[in-house]
Amino acid sequence: MHFVYAVASYVLFLALLPALLFHPKLRHGIPFRLGLYRRSIRRTLRRARGGPRIWLHGASAGDLLSLQPMMEELKAREPSCRILVTTMTNSGLAMARKKLSSADIVLYAPYDLPGATRRAVARLQPDLLVLEYTEIWPNLIRAARRGGARIALTNGRFNPRKLPRYRALFRAIGNPLASIDLFLMRSDEEAKRVLGLGAAPDRVWVTGNTKFDALVLDPGAGRDEALRGEMGLPEGSLVFMAGSTHEGEEERVLEVYRGLRQRHPALRLVVAPRYVERAGRIVALAHERGLSARLRSAGAAGGSADVTVLDTIGELATAYGLATLVFVGGSFVSRGGQNVLEPAARGKPVLFGPHMENFQDSVTVLVGRGGIQVASPAHLQQVAAELLDRPDTVAELGRLARAAVTSTRGASARNVDHMLKLLRRGRAAA
Repeated sequence: MHFVYAVASYVLFLALLPALLFHPKLRHGIPFRLGLYRRSIRRTLRRARGGPRIWLHGASAGDLLSLQPMMEELKAREPSCRILVTTMTNSGLAMARKKLSSADIVLYAPYDLPGATRRAVARLQPDLLVLEYTEIWPNLIRAARRGGARIALTNGRFNPRKLPRYRALFRAIGNPLASIDLFLMRSDEEAKRVLGLGAAPDRVWVTGNTKFDALVLDPGAGRDEALRGEMGLPEGSLVFMAGSTHEGEEERVLEVYRGLRQRHPALRLVVAPRYVERAGRIVALAHERGLSARLRSAGAAGGSADVTVLDTIGELATAYGLATLVFVGGSFVSRGGQNVLEPAARGKPVLFGPHMENFQDSVTVLVGRGGIQVASPAHLQQVAAELLDRPDTVAELGRLARAAVTSTRGASARNVDHMLKLLRRGRAAA
């Protein structure tokens, strides 16, 4: 049955090849994505002998940051281990090389093609392959299993609306979950879903989400104020921030902001788009509405403006610390939400829309404890206006949000417990 998927993966790859070669996020590192590594990397791998090799895969920069505390826990408890990290996007690779000090090697992930995954596994020779969220890649799983590696899924989640699709796919190609040794799920609900998809009950554990451990509560003394100056935000100003916004949301946020300024004319807006290449378009949208706008990358020389667009990578957590109120995007459009815990960890009240399907565990943690779910942009404006009129309530909600995040940590340590037990049971039978 897997033969069907293997053939289909090559057909789909050839059909998508022109897009892959020119897509700005995916066109780099083609040899790595085909499982072809430079001699220097092969020499590094040959020197990395002794401890187990643990291959962690996260699709993007945000996904890898969720894995960071687990990497540190692995290094602390198994100092001789070698950590190999793969990702799909340019930003993920850049961030990993800059911030993931626990990683010994950072590479682009191979395409999920039989040949590419087989070559990658043969070169990297992992003892344990760790996939994240819903990164179920059948060819990679098959190659790793045949190469003798154990396989774990961490921060496991499955969108309930897509379960029928998974079942249909698994019936057609064979169930790749049968080759996974360990399912470390975010919640009881996610555990039930993966069991319903065919995971073996004795391999499923509810350990929580490592993104709670990855939150930066104090990005660095003095950095907040330095960033404030570079973004042109006057000291003491009220700041409404929209983080991780997607196309179709900025227009709504700008209209909400215009409404809020009727009662708070000095209010500033910071928009941090999920994809920074859209920053110029957001500036244009602000200008169309008669608002002055600037890019954060202009620095202090950019002056002050009604709207500042955060067009840099790696500063979102710090920027949240400058906000009075935060709205998190991906929730007014059908994207399933974005990370609402990061601003909560900075002690900010967090507002978000109705589409939070991919972050339901975070919603459960925050609602009633510093997080407020709104039904529409009009509702967002109403709630934000009421909060801006009540600074004591804003401060209290921020304290509750921070406390809620702090109380939910520990998934990384629990995951590493299970992973080390799995490694001690030895390599899988090929």
